[in-house]
Amino acid sequence: MLRMNRALTRFVLASAAIGLLALVFYFGQASAVSRLGEQAAAAAESRVQALESVLATQRAVAAILSDDGLVKDALRHGSTSAQQGVSRKLDQLRAETGSNVIYLLNTTGTAIAASNWDEPLSFVGTSYSFRRYFTEAMAKGTALEFALGTVSKRPGLYLSHVVSDGTAVTGVVVVKMEFDVLEASWARSPDQTRVSDNAGMVLLSSANNERFKPMPRLQGKLNMTRPVPGMPDWTLTLSTSIAPARQAGILAAGAALGFEIILGALIWRAGRAKRRAESAIVAERRYTADLQRAVEDRTRDLTAEMAERRAAEARLARMQADLVQANKLATLGQVTAGLAHEVNQPLATIRLLAENALVLQKTAPNEVTENLGKIVRMSERIGQITTHLRGFARKATGQVGSVSVKDAIDASVMLTASRRRDEGARLVIEGASPDLMVRAEAVRLEQVLVNLIQNAQEALAGRPDPEIRITVAADGTHVTISVVDNGPGLRPDIAAQLFTPFATSKPDGLGLGLVIAQDIIRDLGNELTVDPPQPGEGATFRIRLTRA
Repeated sequence: MLRMNRALTRFVLASAAIGLLALVFYFGQASAVSRLGEQAAAAAESRVQALESVLATQRAVAAILSDDGLVKDALRHGSTSAQQGVSRKLDQLRAETGSNVIYLLNTTGTAIAASNWDEPLSFVGTSYSFRRYFTEAMAKGTALEFALGTVSKRPGLYLSHVVSDGTAVTGVVVVKMEFDVLEASWARSPDQTRVSDNAGMVLLSSANNERFKPMPRLQGKLNMTRPVPGMPDWTLTLSTSIAPARQAGILAAGAALGFEIILGALIWRAGRAKRRAESAIVAERRYTADLQRAVEDRTRDLTAEMAERRAAEARLARMQADLVQANKLATLGQVTAGLAHEVNQPLATIRLLAENALVLQKTAPNEVTENLGKIVRMSERIGQITTHLRGFARKATGQVGSVSVKDAIDASVMLTASRRRDEGARLVIEGASPDLMVRAEAVRLEQVLVNLIQNAQEALAGRPDPEIRITVAADGTHVTISVVDNGPGLRPDIAAQLFTPFATSKPDGLGLGLVIAQDIIRDLGNELTVDPPQPGEGATFRIRLTRA
């Protein structure tokens, strides 16, 4: 019976050891896959942005050339000297912008000027009327086409833009760009990057000989897909091997196996010591020494791990602060244009009043005094605007203190006033008492309020009776600031993921504004929430702050 119990005990221990190894392997691999996914997502986003930047540059080249006087003269008069002048200009612009070739077509689709005008395979005189980028541009104004060159037989993206003389279309500017440099930079990475169209055809690839072939099967890899902005039919796919994750799981399981072996050895030693009474003291000392070394080693490992984690947390905090500042500067760029109008109008009035004062200083001193008073008041207005703008642009220090709710609301309202005035939106502020203070940081609180007011203004676009209502309610310990609009409200699917990074309903939005705003309020120890959407009602956001 005793022998059977020992066998059963060994079986249970062996099963537990095998189960522990399986769990360690699973969680080790899962953690490594998660890290690989974060790295792959960041790499995919970076490559999409690089591709978008290249495309935007070439679009700008076509758009600028379509309004160039020399190009229009060449199409209008058709002289050989004018066409050669345009060709030289296109060649210079091609070298400066990194385009492959730039050429100018007349209304029949014949190239009258090209950047390769002095090369044996010049496009000048060749008809491209059969090309989709020509026919579609003539019909719609702009076009793009990814295809093989009829002369070079090299694939590239053709961007075209019509040239107009008044209301009449006189020609088409075409810019061809190739992606060899971009693909070469992708190829230097261990990841695989491909750009495909809606039909699943590979257009760009970090691997050789994949262009114009169906998208390969990507099983057994971690794949990240991102749409290419400005190219509705293009999708970028980044594929990375999960073999490192499996290796991490195996290493973790190996470490656990080593620990189990050590633990088993210790248990065996303890049992042997029990069976051999004469060596009990020696075995106990050895066991204690081994255990102490293991604890010291583990303590050193934990200390190093904790130091590394603290460093990572510090880096994360810096990155979050930089992201908040970047979001604030992006918001600042949106309000600056409107504030320029707010400043330029008083400046023009100040100049007019000063000129009148010079004329009237002898004949009408009373009017001069009145004009000088107006100049002082308008200068104070400009000073308020620049003070709020400078304060808003300042980077947050992280120091929390007493902040006036009314001052923060007034500053945010002033920064967003121009666009609201242009669109005729009515603003109502209720309950903002001058002596009501909260625990916050003025710069970060203003950033959150500006974000919410701008979102409300965008939601009111096209509304017949736009209104934004800011209400302040306070109890013994907290203050609640509500920003309410009478727009169409939030769709349930948008409301469900409103504070999720990169989730946005705006075609040009990043989906980070509300996420950053919520993080700012959480850092202040409070909360930013949105009321559940109700049919026929606009959106309601609430900031709950601690009273100072």
